Amino acid sequence: MKRAMGLDVGSKTIGVAVSDLMGWTAQGVETVKWTEPDYPEAFKRLDVIMKTYNVEILVIGLPKNMNGSIGPRAEASQAFAKEIEQHTGLEVVFMDERLTTMQAERMLIDADVSRKKRKQVIDKMAAVMILQSYLDRTNR
Repeated sequence: MKRAMGLDVGSKTIGVAVSDLMGWTAQGVETVKWTEPDYPEAFKRLDVIMKTYNVEILVIGLPKNMNGSIGPRAEASQAFAKEIEQHTGLEVVFMDERLTTMQAERMLIDADVSRKKRKQVIDKMAAVMILQSYLDRTNR
């Protein structure tokens, strides 16, 4: 199984998760701060994470609109994917991430996590959910 990294790409932060060595579970790593579209700024930190975990495949959340169409955020994710694919030469896979941030928020609220703390971990958790969806689909 190839080691995968899941990314929840926002305009100010990128949630990062990596798969375990068996490719069964996704673990949150961190939230990388960046200013879209400053790709080199984001790649500086992401390169270190990819090297540390020997990442071979990138799974990027594609935030489609509820009707399945591609809006500005999904276009931004596609642009990011194109840049990181050229930068790394790694395979990039998209996962539909509709509702992942809302699901992550719900889980954190249910777990009674404070608003301030939720803000710090929400993107990382969304990345875990994106990557876990991918792992579940490929391990069937």
